[in-house]
Amino acid sequence: MSSQVSRRDYSLVGLDTKLAEERGLATAEWYHSPIPRKRLKELMQRSDGPAIRDTIIWVAAFLVTGIGGYLTWGSWWAVPFFIAYGALYGSSTDSRWHECGHRTAFRTKWMNDAIYQVASFMIFREPEVWRWSHTRHHTDTIIVGRDPEIGVPRPPKLWEIGLGYFGIMQAKVYFRKILLHATGRLSAEEKTFIPASEWGKVYWTARVHLAIYVVVIAWAIAIGSILPLMYSACRRSMAPVSTSLPA
Repeated sequence: MSSQVSRRDYSLVGLDTKLAEERGLATAEWYHSPIPRKRLKELMQRSDGPAIRDTIIWVAAFLVTGIGGYLTWGSWWAVPFFIAYGALYGSSTDSRWHECGHRTAFRTKWMNDAIYQVASFMIFREPEVWRWSHTRHHTDTIIVGRDPEIGVPRPPKLWEIGLGYFGIMQAKVYFRKILLHATGRLSAEEKTFIPASEWGKVYWTARVHLAIYVVVIAWAIAIGSILPLMYSACRRSMAPVSTSLPA
């Protein structure tokens, strides 16, 4: 007996988008836990102290491993330093990106936004694009045709999932996107969840990201060493590999 697997349209401007809207799944009212508003505010209290402490430890870890890699560059002793640096770069950064994106890490807004901007660059994510895609994600979670952050479309492409563990798919998508945005354009899907008032920020952020890469690459060529690249390319991202936002 043979069975045919049909692939759904995970884009945000396709058939499944229309079906989600027709079925009332777009911006639907879902179940909310019956927590009194006063109690909810108590549970959501934030403090700058713990987040500042953890950020200092985070930065210090980069300084120790990064300086260690620099001082031992040219010998095998540099390998463990850069392994530790790369693990920190690609893993610990993701949680800071997420919590600061929700502005829940710090109580002070600008502190959340500052770390969010830095973390976004570090793990191949454009801050404005992902802030709005994540808003849609929480509004229409796992609704095909509406959620731009569905990690694994069905049927899954196992080879994409495998490459995703090393950040290869994410890097490919990221650079294609910032090249598009740097020219002052958005994809049709991005226009469905990014407000027009934010488009200018997307374009300028993409240009800043590109400029940083150009400067670092030029620096590496000028000194004849890949060492500058080790501090920005030594990363691994576990961002979702979806067919809408990233593709």
